Amino acid sequence: MLASSVLRNATRPTLRLLPKLQRRPLPAAYNTSTKLFDPSISALGYQGDELTEQEVGVGVQGNAPVKPPGADFGRAAMPLSSNVYPLLTPTLNKFTLRDKVAVVTGAGRGLGLNMAQALAESGVRGLAILDVQQDIGDQSARELSRQTGIDACFYRVDVRDEDEIHETVQSIADRFGRIDILINAAGIADSNIKAETYPLPAFRRLLDINITGTFITAQACAAHMISSRRGGSIINIASMSGSIVNFPQSQCSYNASKAGVIQLTKSLAAEWAEHGIRVNSISPGYMDTALNRVPALEAQKKIWVELTPQKRLGGVDDLNCLAVFLAGEGSGFMTGADCRIDGGYTVW
Repeated sequence: MLASSVLRNATRPTLRLLPKLQRRPLPAAYNTSTKLFDPSISALGYQGDELTEQEVGVGVQGNAPVKPPGADFGRAAMPLSSNVYPLLTPTLNKFTLRDKVAVVTGAGRGLGLNMAQALAESGVRGLAILDVQQDIGDQSARELSRQTGIDACFYRVDVRDEDEIHETVQSIADRFGRIDILINAAGIADSNIKAETYPLPAFRRLLDINITGTFITAQACAAHMISSRRGGSIINIASMSGSIVNFPQSQCSYNASKAGVIQLTKSLAAEWAEHGIRVNSISPGYMDTALNRVPALEAQKKIWVELTPQKRLGGVDDLNCLAVFLAGEGSGFMTGADCRIDGGYTVW
């Protein structure tokens, strides 16, 4: 298998090339003038404590179906007309979020913003964007209100601050009268740090944001869902890294944090089911976000794409429909599930 071949050879001084894979025809919409693969590429690694580059062999491929760079910038949400609802079948109606109120953390940009836009396009009447960055959060909320006509507001919060989160969630409940949906998308990632040299403060910070922050926000929103007796849906953004160990980068803290998010999701689902609260997680694969669009990761991204059966990174909007499904009545009998959306990466 391709992945096992790469892993076996990753520690050898001289790396042999992987077998050339059969080229498959691609839809015209995915054609691009950029070659994504070379016979061998540089990957970041360590020699002692020094960060170095090593040549890694990959199969030579044709053009791959990747979405345009920068797809997470400039997307405009579209309003959902109330005239649509009478025309929907009972099945399709379950995929709308009419009159719901949603909270999305980490929604200033990227995956969080795209999922917030998807909720707005699906009928929510109120949406609160929570982010640590004031400027992009303010702008995203204003644009979402302008584009869709819904009441979208922004709160600058640090998900690690328990008092701040509980005060913010209370303010949201007071403003909208209810909270029906929470998407926990706030999180950070550290990569290419060896476990034996991982600074403890950085390790703790990542866990505190990714796990503790997810719990604090879920706890605060669940309290309102329970007291309202209306239940709700909580969606935690985990990662395929919570179920596998990524290659070639070292990222033990991130992997552990996302494994924790997955197990936290299952635990909360079990405890809060009696209150009508469903808790599920989404585990994305490698995504073409602004955070991954940096020169230092270019070599590794070629390996990520090569090891993904669909031969592309995920687009920033590839989580949207799954998030809407999990938020609405269409997934009413679904709780405690971890949904991987990774282009097939974890099937190897």
